[in-house]
Amino acid sequence: MLGRVNHIAIAVPDLAAATASYRDTLGAKVSQAQPLPEHGVTVVFVELGNTKVELLEPLGESSPIATFLEKNPAGGMHHICYEVEDIIAARDQLSDSGARVLGSGEPKIGAHGKPVLFLHPKDFFGTLIELEQV
Repeated sequence: MLGRVNHIAIAVPDLAAATASYRDTLGAKVSQAQPLPEHGVTVVFVELGNTKVELLEPLGESSPIATFLEKNPAGGMHHICYEVEDIIAARDQLSDSGARVLGSGEPKIGAHGKPVLFLHPKDFFGTLIELEQV
């Protein structure tokens, strides 16, 4: 079911500072900031040869990232995104296995313009999992 790691997401309290650190200190290629109001975040992607790192900053007070940063003020790893070929088939197989899909269970369009779903971290050893259809 799982394909490659699409990205690892890191919640940050200051997106501009985090972007500058990855670009200027680590020498990474970074994208422009992209607001995603439907997900309550602004994102920047750090491009790597084999995957990406997604830097997440809250967009509004009701952002799930704002809640995460209240508990982790310095930021930290938020989720891992895996690619799947058929997100509906993956959702159904996971649900049948007892895994909990967050939200309505219907995919939303993610930062890459592709359908995504999130899986409850308690079902995956404390790690929030995002699935993205490729």
